[in-house]
Amino acid sequence: MSVTEAAVRRSNRIRVSRGRKLFLAFNTAVLLLLCAAMLYPVLFVLAASFSEETAILKGEVTLLPVRVHIRAYEKVFHYPLLWKSYANTLLYTGLGTAINLVLTVFGAWSLSQKKMVGRRFLTLMCTFTMFFNGGMIPTFLVVKELKLLNTLWAILLPGAVSTYNMILMRTFFMAIPQSLVEAAELDGCNDFGVLFRIVLPLSLASLMTIGMFYAVAHWNSYFSAVLYLNRPELYPLQIILRQVVLMNEIVENASSTENVMAEGIKYATIVVAMLPMLCVYPFVQRYFVKGVMVGSVKE
Repeated sequence: MSVTEAAVRRSNRIRVSRGRKLFLAFNTAVLLLLCAAMLYPVLFVLAASFSEETAILKGEVTLLPVRVHIRAYEKVFHYPLLWKSYANTLLYTGLGTAINLVLTVFGAWSLSQKKMVGRRFLTLMCTFTMFFNGGMIPTFLVVKELKLLNTLWAILLPGAVSTYNMILMRTFFMAIPQSLVEAAELDGCNDFGVLFRIVLPLSLASLMTIGMFYAVAHWNSYFSAVLYLNRPELYPLQIILRQVVLMNEIVENASSTENVMAEGIKYATIVVAMLPMLCVYPFVQRYFVKGVMVGSVKE
């Protein structure tokens, strides 16, 4: 490389001011602290679930297991209601997310079409529900009158659509070039054809992101089950998790040794409950940045 070329390259480098460097260093330090604050509870729970219970009670566990064993997991895995609640939660999450996405997509697509009569009024009415609603007791009475109590529909239908997610997807649909829609219509596509053949294939990032939002909400859902279900065979995983963590149900009426095991069982149950979401997230994480940002800015 000649001296001239080296000088040109040095002159073309972007010069970073000292203030900018300080800001980047401060920003990096803050983000590292936030990551540590978020990761530590997860790592502690994982370490405690494999540690001896006396070590947990004495506060000896930090980030690594102490006197490793798997007795807590054996106890959890032999608890019959855990697997039933796991199956219930998988059903609620899978079916509920499918219902959420179908209704959200159809609602967002309808509200994004300028040719739809009353579009602005319907958008205003949907937005109104984000700030005002009937409340817990009226909602419970509606579910009761519809004879949905102690059924899976009591969990799935009252929150079948998130207005925020629908408006987010509507904004994304409106950002799709109208020329694509018009070209599809000229080729003979009806509204369903345009939606399924043109719009949805272009909306994969948005669908994956909003679908993940819905799935996590269903997986962590607790209060609706408390309100609408009183049959243990219909309980989701979060109800069983509450019984284990707060009420020590697995070791209820057990010996003193098993009561000591309660601490390890709590952490093992938490790990079992959060594991599926931790396994699924890496596969959809690449869609998150694009999916959250898309539709958030209207050009």
